[in-house]
Amino acid sequence: MADAPTPQEPPRPERPRFYWPGGLSARLLILTILFVAFGGGLAIPPALLAFEKQWLLDQVRAAELASLAPEVAPDRVVSEQLKTQLLEGAGVEIVSISRDGIRSLVFSGPRTEQAPYLIDLRSRAPGLGFSAPFQTLFGPEGRRMRVMAEPRFRQADFVEFVARDTELKSALAEQLRRLVLIVAFVSTIAGLMVYLTLAYFLVRPMQRITYAMERFRADPEDPEATVEPSGRRDEIGRAEAELGRMQADLRAALNSRARLAALGEAVAKINHDLKNMLTSAQIASERLAALKDPKVSQALPRLERALDRAVKLATEVLTYGKTEETAPEPREVPLAGAIEMAAEEARLGGQGGVKLTCEVAKADQVRADPDQLHRILVNLLRNAREAIEHQEVRTDPGRIRVWLKQEGGMSVIRVADNGPGIPERLRERLFQPFAGSGRPDGVGLGLAIARELAQAHGGDLMLAQSTPKGAVFELRLPGAPSKTSARRRPAKSSA
Repeated sequence: MADAPTPQEPPRPERPRFYWPGGLSARLLILTILFVAFGGGLAIPPALLAFEKQWLLDQVRAAELASLAPEVAPDRVVSEQLKTQLLEGAGVEIVSISRDGIRSLVFSGPRTEQAPYLIDLRSRAPGLGFSAPFQTLFGPEGRRMRVMAEPRFRQADFVEFVARDTELKSALAEQLRRLVLIVAFVSTIAGLMVYLTLAYFLVRPMQRITYAMERFRADPEDPEATVEPSGRRDEIGRAEAELGRMQADLRAALNSRARLAALGEAVAKINHDLKNMLTSAQIASERLAALKDPKVSQALPRLERALDRAVKLATEVLTYGKTEETAPEPREVPLAGAIEMAAEEARLGGQGGVKLTCEVAKADQVRADPDQLHRILVNLLRNAREAIEHQEVRTDPGRIRVWLKQEGGMSVIRVADNGPGIPERLRERLFQPFAGSGRPDGVGLGLAIARELAQAHGGDLMLAQSTPKGAVFELRLPGAPSKTSARRRPAKSSA
């Protein structure tokens, strides 16, 4: 006989790490560097423009100083050799000065057919634009430029010179290279700093939360799947707290479902024997029916209805959470009669017992499945009786009151008692299986089953009011009550 295969545990997720390149960490790093680089790139045009203006001003000052040579030379005559040296030292070809509206040529150079393009540095009018350095960089080779500026060392309207823009283009290219390297270096350093900060405050906590969610999905009982709150007061802290609450609620629901499954298996095991016992009870009731005793004949219909209902329940194995309830078959049901039968099964009445006051007219009807309505009413009445009987200190007799009203096309059945009410700690989980009972001997399934049956009808069951003087439950069923009597006369009856 071959050994049974050992069940394999689900693979556990890996611990948080930096996923590359599609992870949040990698994307954050890349985007941070790109955004910082973009911001640095916006600073390149003004920086390049300032460099070009300063370079041209330096050339203007050199040309202006060279224009002073004829004034200090003997006989105001400059030799060709000195002129050439001065022009080469200033890096210009032609220098002129304008004084009192008269333009005088200080040094002249060779004439060319190509007219130079003008750069006016006087008081920024019209000045240079942000595109000027790039026009120089990417313009044709060998162009000449005519630069005009205000003088510093002499009294004149302006100083101008003409020169080739080759040196300016080379200087701009070198400056652009330096600026790009600086921006790239600063962007990388700033991006890493911003990234590490965001990773510490955002990415790592999110990875820790994601890891806990993955571990919880793989194994809800894993203690490492629980998120330890960091105490932060921001969105991350709120996410940690909400995830912890959700995990606790899911664990409670899974434990409840496990208990339901165990209960269903137990009921399934005794179902066969229970049906045999009920069959024997039915046979006994049939033999009792053959007797002519009036008291037996009076009590027998109730016994038969109870046995039929028990057989039906045992046959369908109606365990909450293990099997689904059968779909209701609504029809017109006299409510007063249904309350009377439910009160009898809930053991209401008797000497010194809890009294039932039914304020429902004999002709009032609701639309519901008779068997399922019976189960709902029995649960409500029994719970009310047991709450009153388990109250330690009472000064007045226990009473349960049932009445019917119509609201918005709904039949609203209210069951009120003068018991101790529902404790505050139980109200939120009152309709949860195995969690809504406030008594040590209670299972906590009655109200959960009753609400499921009510919702299957398209209605609901809720706690309408709860005070230390009693509780009021409200059963809402679709359809208005059908009144066949001309006038509603409440039939007050005490069981």
